[in-house]
Amino acid sequence: MSQAHYTPPRVWKWAPGNGGEFANINRPDAGPTYDEALPEGKHPLQLYSLATPNGVKVTVMLEELLERGISGAEYDAHLIRITEGEQFSSGFVAANPNSKIPALLDNSTNPPQRVFESGAILLYLAETFGAFLPDDPAKRTECLSWLFWQMGSAPLLGGGFGHFYTYAPEPLEYPIDRFTMEVKRQLDVLNRHLAENRFMAGDEYSIADIAIYPWYGALVKNRLYNAAEFLEAHTYTHVRRWSDEIDARPAVQRGRMVNRTWGEPEEQLHERHDASDFEYKTQDKL
Repeated sequence: MSQAHYTPPRVWKWAPGNGGEFANINRPDAGPTYDEALPEGKHPLQLYSLATPNGVKVTVMLEELLERGISGAEYDAHLIRITEGEQFSSGFVAANPNSKIPALLDNSTNPPQRVFESGAILLYLAETFGAFLPDDPAKRTECLSWLFWQMGSAPLLGGGFGHFYTYAPEPLEYPIDRFTMEVKRQLDVLNRHLAENRFMAGDEYSIADIAIYPWYGALVKNRLYNAAEFLEAHTYTHVRRWSDEIDARPAVQRGRMVNRTWGEPEEQLHERHDASDFEYKTQDKL
């Protein structure tokens, strides 16, 4: 393994634009970079997002709630173009001081409730509407354990493996090997669990599945980093079975379209303000 040796300086200094696909929006400080209020639609729930795996979690959850007939989950989904730095507006930073999508505002409360971090949003919606979180204490605990497993594990998949395999300025053997080993270990954790369980918390579809699916389900389907062959995703047969079942859910199919700006035009619904938007406002209709 031959890679250039790097000796860290005593004090790190930021070099703007230091490489990588997202170098133009990365910075070592927080807070807004410009003043702009967030748009608001007609529904109590206002979502500001993009169809990355973390964004898809929330749109799938909202569509699943609506599929179940819970009308209070009607929502407006506003597109946040993160490659253009829209997450650094003063309005978005007020909704999420961490400047990451997704962010949710619930205007049904007084004052409006902000919710940020995708796992927190899933839990907030599950508790607000009494759905997709088991009532049985043991199953609820199992569900939350897997929800927090995803929140802790996915950064190693995305910021670790995904970055060095796909987005880094040049491929480097050590970090790719390091994070590939970890992602395959995570897939094996899931595969062993799903060999004995239909869903993550047993036989009940829950926010644990909704959280894990957009990352690991997409990974084994080759929708993430184009890495399925590299990771031998076909060998994780139970993860693939679980992903296939979730893929077939109508609410999941809709949720994957919302705030999506890539792929086939008929699969892109940049903003969602009404259920009819799926029929009339996808990019192939505009």
